[in-house]
Amino acid sequence: MTQTQEKHNHQTNILVIGGGIAGTATACYLAQNGHEVTLLEQSELATEASGLNAGTIWATGWGHTPDLASTLSMGSLEIFKSLQLDLGYDIEFRQSGSLQVIQTEEQYTFARQEVHDLLAAGHQVELLSARDAHSIEPELSPHIPGCLYYPHGGNANPVKTVQALASVAQQHSAAILTHHEVTGIIYLDDSTYQVVTPPATFKAGTLVLAAGPWCFSLGAMLGLHIPVYAVRGQMWATAPLPPRIFHSIGALESHCYWHAHPYSDEQTPLELTHRQGQRLTRHLYGRQTRDGEIIIGGDRQVDAPKIPDQAGIETNHAHAIELFPFLKDLPIARTWAGWMPFTRDLHPLIGKVPHFANLYLLTGLSSSGFEKGMMAGKLLAEYIHDGVADAVLSEADPGRWVVFSP
Repeated sequence: MTQTQEKHNHQTNILVIGGGIAGTATACYLAQNGHEVTLLEQSELATEASGLNAGTIWATGWGHTPDLASTLSMGSLEIFKSLQLDLGYDIEFRQSGSLQVIQTEEQYTFARQEVHDLLAAGHQVELLSARDAHSIEPELSPHIPGCLYYPHGGNANPVKTVQALASVAQQHSAAILTHHEVTGIIYLDDSTYQVVTPPATFKAGTLVLAAGPWCFSLGAMLGLHIPVYAVRGQMWATAPLPPRIFHSIGALESHCYWHAHPYSDEQTPLELTHRQGQRLTRHLYGRQTRDGEIIIGGDRQVDAPKIPDQAGIETNHAHAIELFPFLKDLPIARTWAGWMPFTRDLHPLIGKVPHFANLYLLTGLSSSGFEKGMMAGKLLAEYIHDGVADAVLSEADPGRWVVFSP
């Protein structure tokens, strides 16, 4: 699938840094458009957030007037379908639908308003009674008052999805180079870029930074302040078992809290579960994989090491048991954690960096990178190819936040 190139010097038209879903998709669509493109990844493909996430999809439809969020979600949904159904890659994609579980009357009131607003905007969502929710997800707790149901929701295998994109890219002559950690970036007098890694040095006319939270340190090599925060998400899984959960699953508790208590500052993005080490709310999402593991995730913390926090895992596990009581009898088989790229306002940064020639950025997809990353990469590749950005990318203009301080 991947290769390691040992030549000391290498020249390419376009260089993409980052082997997650966004960077790999960007390289894939650039190669399909006939560009000479090389992708650099510091370890293996999909070893960070793009391969560590739950693989859930929460699309709600295009809406009457598609905005950036709906374009990225629904556009990516079509790419998921294309990889699985048209190109024949077994990425374990299923448009299973997604369920967000309501646990209190306060949450039920919030859910009613959410459904009203989404339907008015042309999206697809349904407020299910407890009876109807149990008819499609029988193991749900008998105590829940209902669920939000998203028919466009689904799930897929994150690692296999990124590997499929890389395969398509390589079929169109892209070079995918793993174990190439970038240690230096220099903007040369001829408006090209020299990128240094331990195995090789690269020169490129166009540079794309698509390395999630690592875009912060990559940008610093060019004197850029890219305000993307490394937010730790953590997950746990059971051992494989026969099918018990049939949809992508979430809980409404955190969304209700964040709506009532919006907060961010220069060091804090929106929609975190903790502030200064103190828990604000519980967050939960997950699914059962085709292999039978039930994988559940939750907490979102800044300034946290990339290792699981046992107290947070136990809180998330207890929350999951409230939704699915049968989980009480199943031990946690493994835990893991990863960093997600958040911006302060949760809007991604996708487009041209105004301070340099032919420098592009794709980061800040927060917790939705798997759901939205492929279409984000496609739109950025089209921008580079055509020289004109799709109108929806105005919401993601890097000029909003990126500052040049030479």
